[in-house]
Amino acid sequence: MRLPRISLLGKIVIAIALGILCGLWFPEWLSRVFATFNGLFGNFLSFIVPLLILGLIVPGIANVGKGAGRLLAITALLAYTFTLFSGMFAWGTCEAIYPSLLKGTTLAEVSDAGSSFAPYFTVEMPPILSVMSALVAAFVIGIGLTIIEGTTLKKAFDDFEKIIIKTIEKVIIPLLPLYIFGIFLSMTTNGQVVGVLGVFLKLVIVIFLMTAVLLLIQFSIAGVITKRNPLKMLRTMMPAYFTALGTSSSAATIPVTLKQTIQNNISPSIAGFVVPLCATIHLSGSTLKIVSCSLAIMMLTGTTVDPLTMVGFICMLGITMVAAPGVPGGAIMAAVGILQSILGFDQTMVGLMIAIYIAMDSFGTATNVTGDGAIAAIIDKIAKKKSANN
Repeated sequence: MRLPRISLLGKIVIAIALGILCGLWFPEWLSRVFATFNGLFGNFLSFIVPLLILGLIVPGIANVGKGAGRLLAITALLAYTFTLFSGMFAWGTCEAIYPSLLKGTTLAEVSDAGSSFAPYFTVEMPPILSVMSALVAAFVIGIGLTIIEGTTLKKAFDDFEKIIIKTIEKVIIPLLPLYIFGIFLSMTTNGQVVGVLGVFLKLVIVIFLMTAVLLLIQFSIAGVITKRNPLKMLRTMMPAYFTALGTSSSAATIPVTLKQTIQNNISPSIAGFVVPLCATIHLSGSTLKIVSCSLAIMMLTGTTVDPLTMVGFICMLGITMVAAPGVPGGAIMAAVGILQSILGFDQTMVGLMIAIYIAMDSFGTATNVTGDGAIAAIIDKIAKKKSANN
């Protein structure tokens, strides 16, 4: 009899629970084993992040720009605008409610959570490029490929993208539960875990409510432009929402999203163009979650970021989300680089960020795919208006 397959979320939940329980009785020598693993895995993450940026962002930009026409450009701009809005909306909402919501909860020593027990050994893995150098290089190469329409370098980066995605799927994602186990093991020893679990529960509730409000705003905008009932359009998209809750994958939900979009009286040709494209480039829900979770961690650790830096982070995050691979946890892995380079997250803060994000992974995915229906309605209106003028 085959055992049921445990999802990534299930593994993360088990890792957190075991980390808390084991932290109450593990002897020092065994805790140091996991401290050693966390040190090695953290160094590997630091090494792979610049390569991840190059391997995902270059093909992402090149593929979006390939054969770019007016409609594609408008769709990409609208998706980016929606994504930026979701980040700004999350920032403003969190700044308003977090001070009272998280009052009395601090994790001032979270940056040192991994140092409760010294590792037995460590292996330095210096990255080939800095994160910012990798970002600049990725934008230069990606945009350049859309201009020259080159094929040789494009194929090389397509292959490199496959290597990076396989590394995420076969190495990073499978080892993440063990990494998170080590973080919570250490935090239990430090007496910080109660505060973290309280934050988890509060964030789940707040972010779910924010995604619901975000969808109402997106479909209200689409309703004003198309002169249709936004609630009716949103209700039609609900099968896609609930499918994404189960799959945690925008790509796997495309057939349902496409079907429901067409049922919203969107022309099949426009729906067939917009839905697969937006499954890649429109990640409003993921952006909302990343901004919300990062602000929570920064407030809890006493990290301050000036408004201009936060605006820059959100703008860069919107671009980076285009490169997010279609695997569970792919969006947060694509965002690790700018969390480190712009917001100054260390390895432990990144580990907490990954744990919180994946705990709500399906919320963001469901918001992403449902919002694709609003974008498709707007693009359909633009296309019909252009056709009428011609």
